[in-house]
Amino acid sequence: MNEPVRVLFVNSEMEHFMSSSPIATVGRFLPQGIQESGCEIRSFVPRYGTINERRYQLHEVIRLSGMNIIINDIDRPLVIKVSSISAARMQVYFIDNEDYFHRKFVYTDDEGNYFPDNDERAIFYARGVLETVKKLRWKPDIIHCQGWISHFLPIYLKKVYHEDPIFTDSKVVLSLYSEGMDQVFSENTRAKAIVPGIKNKDLEIINPANGINLAKLAIQYSSGVIMGSEELPSEIMETLSAGNVKVLPYRDINDPEYSYVQDYKIFYDQILGNNDKKV
Repeated sequence: MNEPVRVLFVNSEMEHFMSSSPIATVGRFLPQGIQESGCEIRSFVPRYGTINERRYQLHEVIRLSGMNIIINDIDRPLVIKVSSISAARMQVYFIDNEDYFHRKFVYTDDEGNYFPDNDERAIFYARGVLETVKKLRWKPDIIHCQGWISHFLPIYLKKVYHEDPIFTDSKVVLSLYSEGMDQVFSENTRAKAIVPGIKNKDLEIINPANGINLAKLAIQYSSGVIMGSEELPSEIMETLSAGNVKVLPYRDINDPEYSYVQDYKIFYDQILGNNDKKV
């Protein structure tokens, strides 16, 4: 009997803990649907300051916490918290750091301006998820990244963690959304992202560092792309057309005529290819 497929969800938002949006809705219900289909899942989301720890009974997982992640020559403590959505029988892990996530807003300040350290927050989130999964000793077949804050994960997986037995066979599926594409990051974003295994030339595509080029970087190191928004910038569409990556066109998550969860499952199976494991 084949082992179940293992799917790691790296969400940027999640309904139940946050306000509803297309990204948050998929972040909440896709993992549940995939789990109910017989797969094993792990689901992550940043512990934004808008998430009420007491209301949702978040608690720190001491055995997974305690590591520091160095970004821009500063050590940042990585704290892992966990909560459950009892109705879905689903556990959710939270990547937490006081400096990066304990704010009253998610991506922008009260005037609607993107936080200037959003690049660092994305780097911290990507590295934090991968380090936590290593500690869990849980080997994912599919890593599904959703939303711009997950976009550094594919390059870290392929350049830094590719020889780790936990991630050797992992395939990245990337859901692209129009949200966050208009961001402009700092001039030294590439320098912040470099760690052993990643060279400056590997990050040439994010020059200049902005939301569109960060999405292009993520595409470059992914096996499959899902169009999460009906419309994406023309530069992104051109990149998808020119590349060898498999693409799943936009699916309306509210369309009663079909289940986007089922379509995503089929797409996972296509990405796994001839692997003995089938979703």
